[in-house]
Amino acid sequence: MRITLERSNLLKSLNHVHRVVERRNTIPILSNILLRASDASLDMKATDLDLEVTESTPAMVEQAGATTVPAHLLYEIVRKLPDGSEVLLATSADGATMTVQSGRSKFSLQCLPETDFPDLTAGSFSHTFKMKATDLKMLIDRTQFAISTEETRYYLNGIFFHTIEAGGDLKLRAVATDGHRLARADLKAPSGSEGMPGIIVPRKTVGELQKLVDDPEAFVTVEVSDAKIRLSIGGIVMTSKLIDGTFPDYQRVIPTGNDKEMRVDCQSFTKAVDRVSTISSERGRAVKLSLSEGQLMLTVNNPDSGSATEEVAVGYEYDAMEIGFNAKYLLDITAQLSGDDAIFMLADAGSPTLVRDTAGDDALYVLMPMRV
Repeated sequence: MRITLERSNLLKSLNHVHRVVERRNTIPILSNILLRASDASLDMKATDLDLEVTESTPAMVEQAGATTVPAHLLYEIVRKLPDGSEVLLATSADGATMTVQSGRSKFSLQCLPETDFPDLTAGSFSHTFKMKATDLKMLIDRTQFAISTEETRYYLNGIFFHTIEAGGDLKLRAVATDGHRLARADLKAPSGSEGMPGIIVPRKTVGELQKLVDDPEAFVTVEVSDAKIRLSIGGIVMTSKLIDGTFPDYQRVIPTGNDKEMRVDCQSFTKAVDRVSTISSERGRAVKLSLSEGQLMLTVNNPDSGSATEEVAVGYEYDAMEIGFNAKYLLDITAQLSGDDAIFMLADAGSPTLVRDTAGDDALYVLMPMRV
């Protein structure tokens, strides 16, 4: 293999692909990235056996061929080469090494044969649909923070995507929960998604996808089966295994009888919670909300360091009540709200609270209270 390509093109593609590769691997080939040169392009592929990303970039191909080299090492080399430079990639006659050359810099990397590189065979997909990258990003952004990191409840370690009838329309819905909070976001179901199986997309795949869907002009082609999902954005193709488990019936934890409404300016509330939580212990991070007509008092008590209070004006016309929440969870939710006000629907100190956005009803959050 012998090819020349622009450093900027190579770096951009490597940036998308190399992140999939785990830093520590017991299988040496999984530390490598597959490079395959043919026609006028270089195809790259990386995998961790659960997630696979491929991307093509234009190249001047003098001699076609394929090899695998250490992913993070190649990325770091290309990253440190000067802007605007051209990069020559050439494998040795025996295929044991690959030269990376640019200007006066020359590196020689150890190769492993491309025949050893695993292929995450996709199989067939039952449903295919297209959607705006920004729509998919919205679903991810509004729910990702609530994904559980508890490995024992592996079926909560991702976002649950499914279609559902809501308000007479078919919606594509994303749900994530860790048992303490729940995030749910909807959008109009894209054509072709009707009847798709409910799928749980793993946390790592969600994180990688979030970095790829930031182009407001781009469209994503989504292909779904019971076991895998494949997403194509421009020249990038991401294939991932799905979490093999059953997502719990989240509808049961969404309260329907919460009749006390508190309306508060989102920015003022966020800043006030952030300020008083400065004093809270890292472990507990509990903030007490004391509500009375038109007024909210935020209180944090930490036996080790002291206490803090702050008053915030709110729209509230019900009996006085006190309820406690984890300050970090409150801030995670308010960070997702795009409207000027946040609406809290409360029942009592021991029941889950519903949080809505005044900007629309396409997102909904549930937060479990804490004892304070």
